[in-house]
Amino acid sequence: MPTALPYANVRTELTLPLQSTDGLTAIARAFTFDGLVDGREHLALRFDRPHGPHDEIPLVRLHSECLTGDVLGSQRCDCGPQLREAVERLSAVGGLLLYLRQEGRGIGLYDKFDAYRLQDGGLDTYQANLALGHRADERDYTVAAQMLRALGVYELALLSNNPDKAAQLAAAGLTIAERVPTGVYVSPANADYLAAKAREGDHDLEVG
Repeated sequence: MPTALPYANVRTELTLPLQSTDGLTAIARAFTFDGLVDGREHLALRFDRPHGPHDEIPLVRLHSECLTGDVLGSQRCDCGPQLREAVERLSAVGGLLLYLRQEGRGIGLYDKFDAYRLQDGGLDTYQANLALGHRADERDYTVAAQMLRALGVYELALLSNNPDKAAQLAAAGLTIAERVPTGVYVSPANADYLAAKAREGDHDLEVG
């Protein structure tokens, strides 16, 4: 078992009924944690496996918080549709959704809006972060590895188009049995954003 990470433990566990605006419903067990290295309030949702043995390798989605996409339905990104897809798929087959408080690829909400203004001036999403003095992507998935270990998960199938997530989890001592692609949600408002993710972030996306 991996031992390099600081130990985190489950703080609270409770049942959380979910319903999306388009009527998708699911039941999850929600977990909060103590001992996470960044001190933020990250959340894990566990969906029961409806069929099959419960000791199979779980499907896991790491989803970074996006107020504009997840809550407001902004089409400048694909976060809202990816979150909905994750809930639908995990409620069907079981697994874990880790909702990580890393707004704007880790730069925060206000700086994300500043980055949007720079994007409106011609920079792409990564260039805008750099222009604000940030790294292109400041997300650190150490806390995700801590959360998974606290829940007894050491091997997983990762639901993601982002190879960096798999690389960081593997570096933290977890075994990535498979990386499962998510859908690609292209709109006129986010086509350039997705193209930048494929071009500069090495995301596995066919944008067209």
